[in-house]
Amino acid sequence: MDRIRQVKLSSVVLPLDQPVSDAKVLTGRQRPMTEVVFLFAEITSTSGQHGIGFSYSKRAGGPAQYAHAKEIAANLIGEDPSDIGKVYDKLLWAGASVGRSGVATQAIAALDIALWDLKAKRASLPLAKLLGAYRDSVRAYNTSGGFLHAPLSEVQERASKSLADGIGGIKIKVGQPDTRIDLERVRAVREHLGDDVPLMVDANQQWDRTTALRMGRALEEFDLVWIEEPLDAYDAVGHAELAAALDTPIATGEMLSSVGEHVRLIEARAADIIQPDAPRIGGITPFLRLATLADHNGLQLAPHFAMEIHVHLAAAYPREPWVEHFEWLNPLFNERLETVDGRMLVPDRPGLGFTTTDQCARWTVDSCEFR
Repeated sequence: MDRIRQVKLSSVVLPLDQPVSDAKVLTGRQRPMTEVVFLFAEITSTSGQHGIGFSYSKRAGGPAQYAHAKEIAANLIGEDPSDIGKVYDKLLWAGASVGRSGVATQAIAALDIALWDLKAKRASLPLAKLLGAYRDSVRAYNTSGGFLHAPLSEVQERASKSLADGIGGIKIKVGQPDTRIDLERVRAVREHLGDDVPLMVDANQQWDRTTALRMGRALEEFDLVWIEEPLDAYDAVGHAELAAALDTPIATGEMLSSVGEHVRLIEARAADIIQPDAPRIGGITPFLRLATLADHNGLQLAPHFAMEIHVHLAAAYPREPWVEHFEWLNPLFNERLETVDGRMLVPDRPGLGFTTTDQCARWTVDSCEFR
């Protein structure tokens, strides 16, 4: 019987090449993003097997995730690493007073993902194969070139490069205070790409219901794959009304931090495409529960961010999914995901298939170990 022998936690600050702005910045609700803070968990078993997982935060929450993980991580020591469900419940109860969403679940996520990585490595299988893959590649789209701080010419140039690199779709940000600028940018990008390239837009929750309906109708002519987060993430009723009124599919869910919050969206029929983020909702264990519910309700899947994790989870989803391609995390990992003919290939390496770089170690601002 294998047992968990050691847990190491690390807080890592990844600086971005340039400040990044979306609609939340232009409406004055947030400042440009300059870094992403990661919580890494490394779990070692008595047999010498090793698993890694991570969670992350943008603009706020990184120190809180790390602090909560430090409070609960010792509960892993001595447990069988294969008993992920049992261990997950133990971690939830260890921090029961802070609830089952937000920072609490995001801290658990890093540990849970590390356990799944370890389990797949023990089986000598890629995580997708351990879960039961439906495919060996998934449709991929790029977001990182379409932020609002970038001039239109740069957005077009980076979209062309993404397609040349084998990425299949392009998403750009909208949500300008002047909606005419949004429409001009979307029209220019559509004309630049042509009619056959999948194109998505993301308003980052910055429209009210009236604006979202008007913009949704105006955007219909561009044959978008989806309109993402047109309304506040918790406005299930508004999203449902919008989804019923428009032909263009509505996508949302990335900001939610529990399965229960996604259940409200699903029950309200508030999305055509659900966008859970495994590190945000508590890890792979709750993600799989949500995926079953989403498939039962006929929803498409497009996980948010963290492609290193989500390529495996998307490959194991029954319906053809999309995965978001972000280059931001490349400096943290030695390996790269391949994109060919519009699709992201599932790595054939055991587990998640990633090891951290020396640069990742240099960006570590704090760490601790439990044995």
